[in-house]
Amino acid sequence: MRIHEMYMERCLELAKNGLGTTYPNPLVGSVIVHDNKIIGEGWHFKAGEAHAEVNAINSVKNKALLSKSTLYVNLEPCSHFGKTPPCANLITDSKIKNVVIGSLDTNSAVNGKGVSHLQQHGCNVTVGVLEAECKALNKRFFTFHQKQRPYIILKWAETIDGFIAPLHKERIKVAPVWISNSKSLQLVHQWRAEEQAIFVGTNTVLSDNPKLNTRNFLGNSPIRVVIDNAFRIPKNSNVLDGTQLTIVFTSQDVKQIKNVIFVQIDFQKNIIPQICNELYGRNIQSIIIEGGAHTLQQFIDSDLWDEARIFIGEINFKTGIQAPNIKGKLVKKQQIQDNELRILSHD
Repeated sequence: MRIHEMYMERCLELAKNGLGTTYPNPLVGSVIVHDNKIIGEGWHFKAGEAHAEVNAINSVKNKALLSKSTLYVNLEPCSHFGKTPPCANLITDSKIKNVVIGSLDTNSAVNGKGVSHLQQHGCNVTVGVLEAECKALNKRFFTFHQKQRPYIILKWAETIDGFIAPLHKERIKVAPVWISNSKSLQLVHQWRAEEQAIFVGTNTVLSDNPKLNTRNFLGNSPIRVVIDNAFRIPKNSNVLDGTQLTIVFTSQDVKQIKNVIFVQIDFQKNIIPQICNELYGRNIQSIIIEGGAHTLQQFIDSDLWDEARIFIGEINFKTGIQAPNIKGKLVKKQQIQDNELRILSHD
């Protein structure tokens, strides 16, 4: 069994290369092994492009070896025609007789159908190798399909005395007040590149005028999501500059702006489930909530979050806006220069 785990670990390493570029598809890596030697490998780069199994099979120089090889993949091969042909068909057409799978695909379009196709065509199929690790890698994909909402990450920085920002009357200008250090900031921009969307509330836009891009990290900038009931955001705000696709949730009937989508919701009801439903309908698989305190607390109080990433800075505000009140399981603690990063999981 250990040999299966070793090659599945390689699948997971390959799959991680697609984080931030494969949405709405999952992260998948695949290796092909002949006589205890990897003869082919690949991962899924981008939605609409070849899947991991296709890239792995295509990378094998001597195709005659495929019938005597084992294909490893961290997620069940697809069995339906989407933007690309089904991988399960390609595997059987390539005469591969042994397939080792990390986890089944809960997407209703697959969900066991890939395994059935392989077995019906004479493949020896093993399922569940490093299953927990494979499911954790695709936590965004599985949450999206099982809970019908995006995977939700809460992120904020707070002072050592528990404040997320100074009081509005104490702010000198419309700009962020930094609690975290430059290394932490770079990490945040890496996180932005890994998620499909980023969300802030009205007060954050009015106070900080954030760009919500990945200027400190090489990667795709996420879809910006903003909430603004009365549409108080100035027209010259960075979030309305059209450089990134932006979704604004409002109660107003607003004239469309280039690359900005205005979505009307009912602010007399709990807005967080409405927002999650809308994002799910737009095929947005993951979102990072960056503030402010009220917006973050709304997600917490609605019990709609999956993990929280909290920076603790070694500064005191003495007074200010209190950091969100959250309870979760501490899964990681990391020192980043003078900041402490705490990662909590909902479960």
